[in-house]
Formats: sequence, structure tokens, C-alpha cells
Amino acid sequence: MPLGRFHEISLATPDIRASVEFYEALGFTQAPTMDVWPHPYGVLTDGRLFIGLHQRDAPSPCVTFVMPDVAAHLSELARLGIELTVCRTAEEVFNEIGFLAPCGQAVRGIEARTYSPVARDAAEVSLCGYFAEISVPARDFAAARTFWEPLGFVAAEQTESPFPRLALTSDHIDIAFHHPETFAAPLLVFRDRAMRERIARLRELALTLSSDVPRGLEPSSAALLKSPEGMRLLLMEGED
Repeated sequence: MPLGRFHEISLATPDIRASVEFYEALGFTQAPTMDVWPHPYGVLTDGRLFIGLHQRDAPSPCVTFVMPDVAAHLSELARLGIELTVCRTAEEVFNEIGFLAPCGQAVRGIEARTYSPVARDAAEVSLCGYFAEISVPARDFAAARTFWEPLGFVAAEQTESPFPRLALTSDHIDIAFHHPETFAAPLLVFRDRAMRERIARLRELALTLSSDVPRGLEPSSAALLKSPEGMRLLLMEGED
């Protein structure tokens, strides 16, 4: 895969402690982090999704990949017409590159892992259920497909239910696209056949959920959580 291996969904947070406590309350586990970044940094995982919390100003959310020998990828990205917004490739620095997808989604490649593995199976889901994908607002699904497929993603057929959506899969992270009219912000999407019971349990734990869900979803079987740093988590009924 030209982008390397999925590493994390990087989120900028003004208060890393509040963000860590939020995800821990949902059943996420902290991963041991390495001394790479000069800013406060933490990683939370449900075994499948890895959320990197960065207490700094940066594009957020950002889909981050590990790309060993980052500089070796530059010519291929240029051939694909990708213009870099970040390019740090030198011996004395931690190498990273960054660019924006056509819909404005931030993407980053870094030279090595910044956290250690955790002893948690991907089947050990959080209280939110099974993490399915990050879903990004995009007006032009065809442009999204054209951009992401050469980077190693495989597009499925566009679906119309419960709302217009295009999903692209890869080995370790799936990216979907929804229309801005459906929901204006990116979403971390979780699914479960028993999502109503999960939502009821989260409310019992005094977590604030919104029923202002994307168009096409029933508020009785879907809900939104907003994290301290502003990320939206969509909980919806469906197969994992």
C-alpha cells in the first residue's frame, strides 16, 4: 500500500487529560507512547481503532500512516499529483509528510510507530460497539474514489441507505464518505446489532448523547457522542 500501514486517527486536543478520560470511560485502553513528539501525546485503542491525542494545533482529524523511509515515497506521491502541505525528510528530524485529500481530509505519513502494541484483541470492543470506519463529508464521491484507490483503497458500491455513502476498504482502516448535507463533520462510526441497549447503557453512565443524528437514521437506534476535542462518534444499529 503506497501509504504504508494505518497508525492512528490523530486528533488535536486543547486538554489531553479530558480527552483521555473521555475515551477511557468508553472502555478504550491506553497504549504506551514513545518519546517522539515535543507536545503532550497519548493513544487510546479499542483493539481496532487507535486514536492519537495531540495537545497542539494541527489539522484534525488526520488519518496517519507509518511509511518507513518516507522520502522514498515522494516521487510516487508526486506522480499521483499529490501536493504536500508538510514535508520533513532529513536525517536529524523525525520524518513526516502531510497532504489534503480533495474533500479537505488531512493525511499524514510518519517514519515509524509512536506507540507500543497493547494486549487487547480487536474483538474486545468498547462500550460504543464495533468500530467500522471514519466517515468524511464529501460532495464528489467520484473524486474521492479516484484519489484514494491509487493509494491502496478499494471502493465498494455506493449505497443509499440509511443515507448516501461510499465506502473504501483497506487492510487496517476503512474510510467512507457521506454528503455534507447528511452531516457536516467527520464521524467515527461504530455499529452493533444491539446498539439500542448500548446507548441505554451509556446514558446510565451519565454520558451525554445527542439524538441529532445524520439524516436517514432513526434517533431511537442511533446517537452521537461528542468528545472533549470535538470529534463526533456515531453509534448506529447494524452488522459489525
